Amino acid sequence: MKDKFLILENVEKRFPIPGKEDYVAVTDVNLEIKKDEIVSIIGHSGCGKSTLLNMVAGLDMQTSGHIFLKGKEVTGPGPDRAVVFQNHSLLPWLTVYQNIEMAVKKVMPDLSAKELRERVEKFIKLVNLGPAQDKYPGEISGGMKQRVGIARALSIKPDVLLMDEPFGALDSLTRANLQDHLMRIQQNVKNTVIIITHDVDEAVLLSDRVIMMTNGPAATIGEILEVKLERPRDRVALQEDYEYIRCREAILEFLYKKFAKEDE
Repeated sequence: MKDKFLILENVEKRFPIPGKEDYVAVTDVNLEIKKDEIVSIIGHSGCGKSTLLNMVAGLDMQTSGHIFLKGKEVTGPGPDRAVVFQNHSLLPWLTVYQNIEMAVKKVMPDLSAKELRERVEKFIKLVNLGPAQDKYPGEISGGMKQRVGIARALSIKPDVLLMDEPFGALDSLTRANLQDHLMRIQQNVKNTVIIITHDVDEAVLLSDRVIMMTNGPAATIGEILEVKLERPRDRVALQEDYEYIRCREAILEFLYKKFAKEDE
């Protein structure tokens, strides 16, 4: 166990329904995620993607099974796991700088004023938001807000960055720009990233592996696809790359032939 990084072992999540049988969201989930790996979880709506993410984050507890991070069982939220939601969740009365500073102060209270300032400025620079650091969330674009959310999450030095459809509400150009930012940032900070997505191209572009979920209820891991593309990745060049095309077709085959949903 000491040599492992993130392990999900026989994980199941049930939700009680008064007067009826429990609703089984996910069941029999077994997965090992490596250090510094980017993993996408993809599947139709209702397949338990966000449920899995919330359990890894410690925001919700599994009904049975175990989740281990670096040899310790996950029993609740902790600074070793940071979450970026589709909604940026910034505090509107704080500036970009102050939103990030607040997180660092909470997790690293022993930093000196100089160390605190340097750490906040480092992550503002990492997401290219220097000119906007004194602006409030209402004064910046949706894409910039998400970059603040990513910077805030990374500033506390988590072992795992959990992202629940972080770019889903953005237009396609902003989304592409943030995907490129994320790949560049991950190469710089080297942490494990788990991304929930509905986007096949996003999953292939960003990931080392793609976890494909079967349909719910009682969803589980259907297939795991290894993406053998070298980094750094160029989205334009990849459009004609055989491995990119192979991975994309494999995911589409799974989603729309093996586990198609009539209502989607």
